[in-house]
Amino acid sequence: MRCLVLLLAFLALSQGNGITRIPLHRGKSLRKSLKEHGLLDEFLMKHKTNRKFSNFGEVASEPLTNFLDCQYFGKIQIGTPPQEFTVVFDTGSSDLWVPSVYCQSDACQNHHRFNPAKSSTFQNMHKPLSIAYGTGSMQGILGYDTVTVSNIVDTHQTVGLSTVEPGDVFTYSEFDGILGLAYPSLASEYSVPVFDNMMDKHLVAQDLFSVYMSRNGPGSMLTLGAIDHSHYTGTLHWVPVTVQQYWQFTLDSVTVDGVVVACEGGCQAILDTGTSMLVGPSNDILNIQSVIGATQGQYGEFDINCGNLSKMPSVVFEINGKKYPLPPSAYTSEDQGVCTSGFQGETDSDQWILGDVFIREYFSVFDRANNRLGLAKAV
Repeated sequence: MRCLVLLLAFLALSQGNGITRIPLHRGKSLRKSLKEHGLLDEFLMKHKTNRKFSNFGEVASEPLTNFLDCQYFGKIQIGTPPQEFTVVFDTGSSDLWVPSVYCQSDACQNHHRFNPAKSSTFQNMHKPLSIAYGTGSMQGILGYDTVTVSNIVDTHQTVGLSTVEPGDVFTYSEFDGILGLAYPSLASEYSVPVFDNMMDKHLVAQDLFSVYMSRNGPGSMLTLGAIDHSHYTGTLHWVPVTVQQYWQFTLDSVTVDGVVVACEGGCQAILDTGTSMLVGPSNDILNIQSVIGATQGQYGEFDINCGNLSKMPSVVFEINGKKYPLPPSAYTSEDQGVCTSGFQGETDSDQWILGDVFIREYFSVFDRANNRLGLAKAV
């Protein structure tokens, strides 16, 4: 039955819509033949209803809530029966954690807390977990349980349960926890990233995921196992990952009107869905702020005269020989008639973080199979 479904689907793809028939060579899999001829994505999207008959895994589309263009988060379920949590799907970290009933911090009290005693599939690993982010930190313990993201059921997944969330960084956040989507080398000891577990168990149709972030409204989407072509225009351009830890790559330069204003001679950058701003070394960012006409405000932010937006320049990021311009509409935000810059300086750092400011403008594919990033103009 499985082979018949795949063969009929393949014939439909190869004969219909003016597509040239593709011969299957002895010893070559159907999947490989489709991929070589650029038809695998189309096949997976059109015939995902038949995937229960195949070993291709699933495609999962997880809607993301856009909170004030600052945070993007979605729903997951943990345990049996499932307990629901809101998490940031973060390509800048690799661990999954949520608050637990063992945590008495204000941040935990304000959010959903996982109760291991109410899950028949939970197993305590008796291992500690401690994570420090750019802002905020947590301590807790690790366990195994079933994690469901959209229609993908990920069994025996390591899950962090916070016991302490110090400070107030997470206290008033709109999300409960964080699901990291970076490489396993960035994960805490004993922790396996969710997407790695999915890949190891062949739960996803392709070993990649894609992210579309909307501006000022609904429609944001995380797609596991496929590239959603409806969210971009033109061609995807691929960028090699230079260090398999963060989603790190080489940024060639940053220019305005053809003049290099930052990252002269090249620098390293990461693509990070968990960072709202576009972050760079302080001196480089100050130079950009000056060029675009932003001035430092009372609370450290850089303000812009909203009336100048139409006259301001694009800031162009060149990556792997391709130019990615950010127009003023992309790198500024307006709140009650006050416009601010989306660029942020970081002292004592030579690494750039291309966060949501960049990803809103450029649909992003995170390809673990080929250790590369795909970028195209978002629509």
